[in-house]
Amino acid sequence: MRGIDGLPPGAGAGHSDEIGLAGGTAPGCGPLFDAPVAPGGYLWWYVDGLSDDGRHGITLIAQVGSCFSPYYARARRRGDSDPLNHNSLNVALYGEVKGWSMTERGRSALRRDASRLEIGPSALSWDGTCLTIQIDEVTVPVPKRIRGTVKLYPRTVAGQPYFLDGAGHHCWAPIAPGARVEVQLDRPALRWSGHGYLDSNWGNEPLEKAFRYWEWSRAELRDGGTAVLYDAARRDGHRTELGLHFDPAGGVARIEIPPHAKLPTTAWRMKRGTRVDPQQTARVTKTLENTPFYTRSVLATHLLGESVTAMHESVCLDRFSTRWVQTLLPFRIPRRARD
Repeated sequence: MRGIDGLPPGAGAGHSDEIGLAGGTAPGCGPLFDAPVAPGGYLWWYVDGLSDDGRHGITLIAQVGSCFSPYYARARRRGDSDPLNHNSLNVALYGEVKGWSMTERGRSALRRDASRLEIGPSALSWDGTCLTIQIDEVTVPVPKRIRGTVKLYPRTVAGQPYFLDGAGHHCWAPIAPGARVEVQLDRPALRWSGHGYLDSNWGNEPLEKAFRYWEWSRAELRDGGTAVLYDAARRDGHRTELGLHFDPAGGVARIEIPPHAKLPTTAWRMKRGTRVDPQQTARVTKTLENTPFYTRSVLATHLLGESVTAMHESVCLDRFSTRWVQTLLPFRIPRRARD
């Protein structure tokens, strides 16, 4: 295994072999829900899906050591760096039916082994061929129930980790770059299926310690493959620029990073940008999430010689760390001490 900076696991300065080798997945294994999480660190599994008819979308992020938690950030400032006391399942519904939930829960609500993760009343389980997510959450700021099941069926299982920083403290691994997603919710009543994606990120320090800003996107290609782009500004003054092409049979190849194109800023004046083929354009077709430090969008763009629809995110860790953003976050991220 080699990372973005050409480093094998454990080779980066101050790098932890445990985190580098035992993250949220491993090649060909699918999710590993009992992976260790370093003090002050984080581990998450991310799922997204867009319906075949373009009317619906979903993202789910199961987090152990919730990296965007204001409570975890406050605890670290006070000397308490226990990641297992800050866990959540973030659920976001887009399109004709909308809803957003990210309730943080403590140690008593966390139960996990290699194939199952429970966070309060919600759970994720992996049987080797399907990831099943059982959701039982409440939206904010207007409380409404989100309850039902999401199933993700990978075309192939990847799991190769890549370092995102120069020191080897932060890893990302695409588990299922191409997948089918089936959404069956009782509350709200919702049924759809479409193209999906699953990955995992983990690190042994807070995300904002290594990064100032990043952009990420994934796009389904005509042949059933997937293109993934990472573009991150690091605090060491360097950039992480990664482009990968996953073919439908499970092969992966690096792609030349295309030119950068600016996208319209949001109402919060969050900047957005992406990579797009030379002499081609990218545009935002939908803004799915719009916060002071984080945006999620659907793009109509052009990659590897073809027009594609891309799921895209921009994250500003400089903004996340500011006092005014930390003050606002509890209104969107409630915390339950017990379930």
